[in-house]
Amino acid sequence: MNTRSLTTRMTAGVAGAALVFAGAGLAAPASASAEQQAALTNTAHLDFLLDEVSPPELPGHTTYRLAEEPELQLPWTYADARDGGTFERVGGGPLDEATGDWAQGAFNSDDVSRAAVVYLRHWQQTGDDASRQKAYDVLRALAYFQTTEGEDAGNVVLWMQTDGELNPSAEPVELPDPSDSEESYWLARTIWALGEGYAAFRDADPEFAAFLQERLQLSVAAVDREVLVRYGEYAAADGASVPAWLIVDGADATAEALLGLSAYVQAAPDDAGVRSSTEKLAEGVAAYAGLTTGGASEAKGGKHSWNVPGADAAASWPYGAILPWAESRSMWHAWSSQMGGALARASVALGDEGLRQPAVTEAVRFAPTLLAAGGPENAWYPSPTERVQIAYGADSRIQNLLATADAAGLPGLVDLAGVQAAWFFGLNPAAEPMYDPATGVTFDGIQADGSINRNSGAESAIHGLLTMLALDAHPQAAALAQSLTVLEGRDGLRVVEAEDAVTTDGTVVTPESSWTEESSWSGDYLELAPGQTASFDLAAGADASASTASDRLGAGHRLGGLIVEPVLWQVEKGTAETPKSVWRSGRLPLGTLSSSVGEQGLTAASGALLPQRLPVPVVGSRTTAEVEVRAGTVQLDALLVRPAISTLEASGEAGGSAELAQNALPLPLPVTMGAEGATQTLRSYDATGALVDERTLDGPTTVWLRPGGYALALG
Repeated sequence: MNTRSLTTRMTAGVAGAALVFAGAGLAAPASASAEQQAALTNTAHLDFLLDEVSPPELPGHTTYRLAEEPELQLPWTYADARDGGTFERVGGGPLDEATGDWAQGAFNSDDVSRAAVVYLRHWQQTGDDASRQKAYDVLRALAYFQTTEGEDAGNVVLWMQTDGELNPSAEPVELPDPSDSEESYWLARTIWALGEGYAAFRDADPEFAAFLQERLQLSVAAVDREVLVRYGEYAAADGASVPAWLIVDGADATAEALLGLSAYVQAAPDDAGVRSSTEKLAEGVAAYAGLTTGGASEAKGGKHSWNVPGADAAASWPYGAILPWAESRSMWHAWSSQMGGALARASVALGDEGLRQPAVTEAVRFAPTLLAAGGPENAWYPSPTERVQIAYGADSRIQNLLATADAAGLPGLVDLAGVQAAWFFGLNPAAEPMYDPATGVTFDGIQADGSINRNSGAESAIHGLLTMLALDAHPQAAALAQSLTVLEGRDGLRVVEAEDAVTTDGTVVTPESSWTEESSWSGDYLELAPGQTASFDLAAGADASASTASDRLGAGHRLGGLIVEPVLWQVEKGTAETPKSVWRSGRLPLGTLSSSVGEQGLTAASGALLPQRLPVPVVGSRTTAEVEVRAGTVQLDALLVRPAISTLEASGEAGGSAELAQNALPLPLPVTMGAEGATQTLRSYDATGALVDERTLDGPTTVWLRPGGYALALG
């Protein structure tokens, strides 16, 4: 589970727990009030996943009142769809019929911690006594996974079998192995749950809260000795200087710990030790976020940028997104991408407004880019190659937008969150709902071909519910999300594969492995030696239903041109001749690229697969780009192509509508928004998320987008 190349949870139909859940047609309890019936959050399916175990006595593992309450309650990892709309609970990996053990286990601390967060937030938000009890029960189970003595005290075991036996070395092997031997994602998520748990129970049950506080401090002590011992140190990563004090070198893992630490610091302001650790972790995420968003980092590494000096960094890949892993400059993934939201929450808890700037940049600049590009795809490596979409990714994007909106006072981000949350109700590649409010079922994912994986394991159920809780707390976003179910059109980032060149005298190469140890080739790549050339159709991959290339490319091309970013293998300086390539479109020069990076440092491979933005957009009626190599060997994976104005249009059966337009250029651009016979409210924002225009549209209207800004027209 400590892997950047996400394995989507799609277990085969192996024999599992005997209990099945009739997911279809579940009615709300008869005693529920009208307000509760209207709420989107329904924990029924997550409740079904819960089971009870009585763990054996084990040195270093115990929990609150274990002698008095020997049974622990926690969720099964997976739930496979069965006939008739039912589900069967199953564990991870093959089942050993003789022992009853799963190769991994039936339960895992990652899901146990996040299930606790669901019940905690539901109880706090609604006052539901049943969720309070489940939060208590699941937190007790989570604490049992934690190792309480020895050199690994504070760390957490990942897997547990159905009889309560812990499995510290699962098959296939997880890293770290044993799973409580080092820092880990599950340590970070345990801190998330313990921090929110303490804040919730501090006044309601002080004795239990004190236990949670003790366990949180124990885990923070593990982070102090395993991670924060490197506080203030920076490491090289393909020429960048990255903070060395992130949990598993991950801004993603560290961010999920920050969610719990922020809640804890607000509830326990006198705990100076935990506050200090929280400040250091937040500083590390902010320093790394400053690198990836192109903002200034005033932490001990000074100011950094991975983009062209003087350029608008958020206008180039990764478009203002905060990258998840310090060991890769070439990877972004939607799952576990709560860095922006965590920084926003930490800014409030620590009273440090500077922490929220990367969150604002990501929300204002990257969120519209992602929506227009196709939604919360699992991974951009750096091309969008892992096109599966799951609830964890969709929820992460929503949480970031709403947390940043609340912390920074930017209500426009609430509307963006509503558009993103429509993913759960049908605005997705499958064009079907992924969450059912009547049952609480969230499906496990949407495949690259648009088909739905109709299993519903713990992770999917949890992140579906976390989104619904956030929507219930933001009625404006909830209403918008439910009103948008049909994609009317989209014109954003797309990929032109290099091997699909219209003409070339280069060589198409199939890599032995697509995985570079830091990112991934999108397929084959095109290798060009000095003097060799290639030409590309930039309309490739656009909407084939349009009648002309101009129509397919959309208004963004006609108004501001196409932004082209070749994805090239960039050699480590000093290890090979630096590849140099000259680009043009017809007679229009587009720029010269020199493709190299600095010292390899802590990354797994010398060099990096990275997009490089051509300085000049392809404008007018041009739809081609040509390249000639002048030096070195160019390895070209793909071209990322974006219109200067990206757009998204959606509607719903009840008459809802939304038009999103984003300007990627550093100059104002006009775009036509609004539809004949429709009345919409237009709100336009600048690159900081500030509202600059609000009016009513009664039909097609020219709207000027601020540089780097976006506009939403809602009806």
